[in-house]
Amino acid sequence: MKAEGNQAVKHKGVSYAKWGYIFLIPFFVVYFIFSFVPLISTFYYSFFENYMSGLKHIGPSFVGFENFKTIFNGDLLKYISNTIIIWLMGFIPQILFSLLLAVWFTDLRLRLKATGFFKTIIYMPNLIMAAAFAMLFYALFSDRGPINNILMNTGILKEEFRFMTSVWATRGLISGMNFLMWFGNTTIILMAGMMGVDTALFESAAIDGANTLKIFTKITIPIIRPILVYVFITSLIGGIQMFDIPQILTNGKGTPNRSSMTLIMYLNNHLFSKNYGMAGALSVILFIITTILSIAVFATMTKGIMKKKGGK
Repeated sequence: MKAEGNQAVKHKGVSYAKWGYIFLIPFFVVYFIFSFVPLISTFYYSFFENYMSGLKHIGPSFVGFENFKTIFNGDLLKYISNTIIIWLMGFIPQILFSLLLAVWFTDLRLRLKATGFFKTIIYMPNLIMAAAFAMLFYALFSDRGPINNILMNTGILKEEFRFMTSVWATRGLISGMNFLMWFGNTTIILMAGMMGVDTALFESAAIDGANTLKIFTKITIPIIRPILVYVFITSLIGGIQMFDIPQILTNGKGTPNRSSMTLIMYLNNHLFSKNYGMAGALSVILFIITTILSIAVFATMTKGIMKKKGGK
């Protein structure tokens, strides 16, 4: 009996690792069918001549890198610069305003009331369809729209200003809509990062005499840098994929003088004309550009983190 009492009771362990892999199977199946296979097909058909000429279908016939040469000999660089400029015009105020709001909402010393209500309000524009936003702004800033009427009635303008024929006004409207749609989402993400920072660090810094700006730049920003990397990369990818707002606002023409024509609008033109070889080549170029920029941003913004870990 004593020997039996001293004998360790062995329990059969249950391994849950396999269930994790089982639950991942549906994701990989869907990704393989709807993402990976189309991606490989796009790379493959980008080397073929495949388009419609009236009612006649030309191809598919292998042409090598001719589709890529045609695109690079065109106005690709102009459309890249348009996309980057419009994205920066919307992203820079977005990240600054979102950081300000995130700090404001997460500062326990302010003891703000009804923060849940304000968080809901700033996130609501993200729920509105981009098409509805574009139509609203098109109506507001049209030649005889409410904005022109207000500016003329108050004496700011003597005659109506044609926003849609001005390069920077059109770009400003597009970037302004992107700002309004996404700053709430960015604010919520940054708030989640800031709420994970240990408040004892802020208290210690305040006791040592650090002001609010130093606490923000020396403690908050370094700690939430991974969140900032995520926000920057996802916003960059979204900026490169910018389509619906400029497409609707300029009726797909990128007016004035194609100064608001983005890369995806340029791709859509090839799809609309059923030039699938050119569309495939442009898709491959977009994939490569997005990959290079994302890796460059990630490497640049995480360099400080890796140095600190290496120093330890």
